[in-house]
Amino acid sequence: MIPMTETVDVWAAAAEFDRGTVSEVQAAIEDERKQVLDLFPLEEWAALPLERYALGLDPSGSTMTYCRLMEFGTLHLGSIRGGSAAKHIIYRHNSGEWRLAAPLRGLDPQVAWERLREQFTQALQAAASGDFDAVDDLEVLWYGPTLVTKSLATYFPEHFLPIFATEHLRKFLTLLGGTAESDSSAWRSNRKLLELVRSREEFEGWSGYEVMRFLYGSFNPRSQQRAIWKIAPGERGRLWEECRDGGFICVGWDELGDLGQYQSDRELKDAHDLRWPRGSGGSLTTARRLLAFRDLEAGDRIVANRGVDEVLATGTVTGGYRFAPERPEYSHVVPVSWDLSHAQKLSKPQHGWRSTFAKVSPSLFAQFTAHRPDSTAPASTAPSSIDEQPAPPEEVEAVLDALKRKGQVILHGPPGTGKTRLALSTALALAGRADAINAESAQREAAQTEVLNGDRVHMVTFHPSYGYEDFVEGFKPDLSATGPGLTLALTDGLFHTLCSRASAHPEQTFLLIIDEINRGDLPRIFGELITLLELDKRSLPLALSVSGRRFSVPPNVRVIGTMNTADRSISHLDAAVRRRFAFLPVGPDPDAVSGTIGPLDLAAFFESLNTRIAGHLDADHQIGHAYLLRDGEPIATEDDLAAAFHHEVIPLLEDYCLGRADLLHRILGSLVDEKTGRPALMSSQDLATALASEFTSGDPDPDA
Repeated sequence: MIPMTETVDVWAAAAEFDRGTVSEVQAAIEDERKQVLDLFPLEEWAALPLERYALGLDPSGSTMTYCRLMEFGTLHLGSIRGGSAAKHIIYRHNSGEWRLAAPLRGLDPQVAWERLREQFTQALQAAASGDFDAVDDLEVLWYGPTLVTKSLATYFPEHFLPIFATEHLRKFLTLLGGTAESDSSAWRSNRKLLELVRSREEFEGWSGYEVMRFLYGSFNPRSQQRAIWKIAPGERGRLWEECRDGGFICVGWDELGDLGQYQSDRELKDAHDLRWPRGSGGSLTTARRLLAFRDLEAGDRIVANRGVDEVLATGTVTGGYRFAPERPEYSHVVPVSWDLSHAQKLSKPQHGWRSTFAKVSPSLFAQFTAHRPDSTAPASTAPSSIDEQPAPPEEVEAVLDALKRKGQVILHGPPGTGKTRLALSTALALAGRADAINAESAQREAAQTEVLNGDRVHMVTFHPSYGYEDFVEGFKPDLSATGPGLTLALTDGLFHTLCSRASAHPEQTFLLIIDEINRGDLPRIFGELITLLELDKRSLPLALSVSGRRFSVPPNVRVIGTMNTADRSISHLDAAVRRRFAFLPVGPDPDAVSGTIGPLDLAAFFESLNTRIAGHLDADHQIGHAYLLRDGEPIATEDDLAAAFHHEVIPLLEDYCLGRADLLHRILGSLVDEKTGRPALMSSQDLATALASEFTSGDPDPDA
């Protein structure tokens, strides 16, 4: 097993960096900066009109406003693409409404702009005079940190680096041995990073763009394993030649306008439902997939398909999303570099590929790129070195970050959402087996067994009779005693044993996974050790209540608990326990059940059913995607659907509804009798049609 964080020789990497890669684009960098200075000179900022600043006034995008230029026209100066237009502090929404940051809300757009313009002007003047601290006093600018920091770096490249995202700046500061302040503004962190760079002889003579290229190229903070998407280039691939020759992928839903104007999936869902009223499920899933498309980043991998059994190519995203209203159709565009050598017909149809979007597992993607579709060949062995390890998936990175920050985490959510699987995935990542997280089931199970049989990861399930003597210490029957009568011996509990091993190996990370943590009496199980879980109290000794021995929790111990919120909500946990754990929600994932059975879109049905459950019960009683999976894949036959629905979903909902037939009817509609609560009897073939009629309606997926 490897430590939670690896030591990286940044300075050796800097010595090996080819600075010539920046000189190749130096002319483009200079041209883009000259364009900004020519179109928006410093001296004209005080009188800059709103129509020359804001996005949204010209839906065609032909007018080069300041915000459009900084986000879409100056990528060599550093990217601020991705996410919504809220980064610009003020913009005009597709509906015609002006969207303003919190300090400006309620103001007339022109008045709001005058206030924002004044603060922008003050920031530029402060940077010109070297009074960088003064920028922190301009409260409106805090709502657009990436745009403001890019602006300062563009006008004053001698004082700022072309790195703009707050989290990236903090990570780079830590990487180079500095201190990242949690409440520091992006521009202040940028200045601090610049000072750190200038203090190192390894960076002597480097330009800011060379530093930026080096840090992102060698230590990209976005390098965690991201989702791989299958995206259809039009129905039956009819737009494929255009996408292939033009180096892009495009999708429909043009009526929604620029996806950058939407700040959340709910906002996009509302716009979707206004345009295509349906009254059923599916639109939230569509909204989430469209936002995932919008937020694709350079380096992300995608698959282009025709139908359910053909890969047209695999691709690597080369830039950010743009809305192209000049196109006659399919106006949402992302640039892609295509690899046509991976084109192939599949011997096994992918049932989830009937829609525009579907997630592709890393193992399936590896088959495509290795030219062995549907291969049954054994998976490769584990990497021979840490350097060959893939980055963990995003959800695992989130758990690792929480463990680093807090020391212990509780993964909570409805049943069947994969909480235990996520905990074990985190254990694999800590054990240097990130390669096994998304591997075939046999390889993953073998890796899990290996890790759990080792000395550094333990797993236990709490239950009502589990106690302090099992977890910490207690007197238990000595089975080795040979004398008459019962002999009791002081025995170390599971956590005591783990901590003792961790103390002997302080350079390594030890992990305890507690499944069903909320089923135990936590104050009784943890006892006085609840105090020692806090990271700032690790290594602090105290006397154990049974033996009086001195004991401490080492700083290299981490704890992950899983909690089924349908059994017990977070609010019911002891307050002292809640304060010492980070809580990460693990919710139902419609993408995990992408697929169709006859007329039934599984993901749309799943989303619609959970929407009803949340409305009539609560979000804690939704069902997880595992109920619609078989061997890790979405169910694909009418018989499997009938078995899952009648033998798992309905009994679970009957339990939740506590015998109330009316409540069960409100959730399942025509599938149950309103008076008796008995499920309707029908054949497996008819069930898919009935579920589609009750829970879904025609999805305006242009490629379905």
